[in-house]
Amino acid sequence: MSLEGQKVISAAEMARVEKASIGADASADAYMQKAGKAIADHVKTFKIDQITLLVGKGNNGGDAFVAGCNLLEQKCTVHALTCFDKRTCSPLCQKYWQRFLELGGVIVNAVPTKGLILDGLLGTGFTGKVTDPIASVIKAANASELPIVSIDIPSGLCGNTGEVGGNAIVADYTCFLGMPKVGFFLGEGMNHTGALAGCDFGLPANFADNAKAEGYLLDEAFLPSLLPPMKRTRHKYEAGYIVALAGSPGMPGAAMMSCMAAYRTGAGIIRLFHPECMDGEFASGPKELVRSTWTAQNIDLLLQEKKRAKALLIGPGLGRTQEAGDVMGKLIDDLDVPSVIDADGLYWLARKKRSFSTSVILTPHFKEIKELLGKEPSHQACQLYSNETNATVVLKGAPSWIFHPNSAPLIMDRGCPGLATAGTGDVLTGIIAALLAQGLKGREAASLGTWLHALCGELVSLDKTDYGMVATDLIDALPDVLAEILSE
Repeated sequence: MSLEGQKVISAAEMARVEKASIGADASADAYMQKAGKAIADHVKTFKIDQITLLVGKGNNGGDAFVAGCNLLEQKCTVHALTCFDKRTCSPLCQKYWQRFLELGGVIVNAVPTKGLILDGLLGTGFTGKVTDPIASVIKAANASELPIVSIDIPSGLCGNTGEVGGNAIVADYTCFLGMPKVGFFLGEGMNHTGALAGCDFGLPANFADNAKAEGYLLDEAFLPSLLPPMKRTRHKYEAGYIVALAGSPGMPGAAMMSCMAAYRTGAGIIRLFHPECMDGEFASGPKELVRSTWTAQNIDLLLQEKKRAKALLIGPGLGRTQEAGDVMGKLIDDLDVPSVIDADGLYWLARKKRSFSTSVILTPHFKEIKELLGKEPSHQACQLYSNETNATVVLKGAPSWIFHPNSAPLIMDRGCPGLATAGTGDVLTGIIAALLAQGLKGREAASLGTWLHALCGELVSLDKTDYGMVATDLIDALPDVLAEILSE
């Protein structure tokens, strides 16, 4: 087992691989039959016996008809809303349209008011803008409030870029064929795909193995094994000593949240360095937190403690005064301590690009990565930046992407919308710092930390909703999430 789970590829690569396999004696018809049955089997798990197919004119529509035939044979009521004259459809779509009618399927001319919708309008080859008649059908389906299952990709979503051509199906589930498409995890992808379910359509393993990966979903079955082991003789310095450079006047919260998240993830002791004149702001802070101050003229203690630390935590609430930037620069000169850098730390890093010789994890959001790159980000540009700086980059978002030098990107598609609130990034920084301090390497700490953070968000969301959750709720949830993982 490893961090790499399901391979993620572009729609263009999927088309290339499928075409190559058909050229090597595989059958497009056999593929369609197997895909349609797998899709029907998934639809049956919803225990809804009235299904309406939305059918385009390509082989995606053919997949829908084959699924419809399988559902008819299982005594479901199946209707089909077709958008084009049968004679304009692909040969396989025409073939299974006829079979659908022979089995008792009914053609209708409107989106239903009950049951389940199976979307087979547009496949992964679609690019550009959706036009009528498909655009009107997509609009009506989205407005129906019925559960929607998309075949391979929500119609109107680009499988290469995640862009939406004016209008796209908002699916509750997407039954992807073969491998998930990278467009699910870019742009607007996650707003349209819903939950993902894989359907095997018979692609030979050697063709799947040779497909070019754009990244890999994290293997969640492997991640718990990365948790640092507990020993009866463990002491606080063995558990991990973290030195944190964080906080500034008016911004104590970010520092406290990141440090408390590190404690809740197993760190043994954390010494927070912050500017002078903040004692009042930290007066009600965590009692477990060891605090020291720095001035631009005196950072000797900070540099001394750096030598003892197992990990550094840099940036949350640090501020953008030149003094803060200068102190951070001296701290990371000749960096030889595993470190995580976030927030204002990234601001200063963007102004002086560095290459690192130890495990360094950067945790930017979209605006911060744009500053680091000096241009509009893409997953290719992020990977190149990771290669050049020797840093692991966690690009926070929905989903989060994890880039590690000269490795395939990892995609973490867990979490919830409620994580989009102030301070949750500081919590993630603390979680990752604790894992570094307990001995995990950069890629492993970034992967496990991002996953734990997402699980905390999901757990809190169940109780407080995505509207009501705040960052400190994640810290409170960490023990429950860890307890559940350890009990499995």
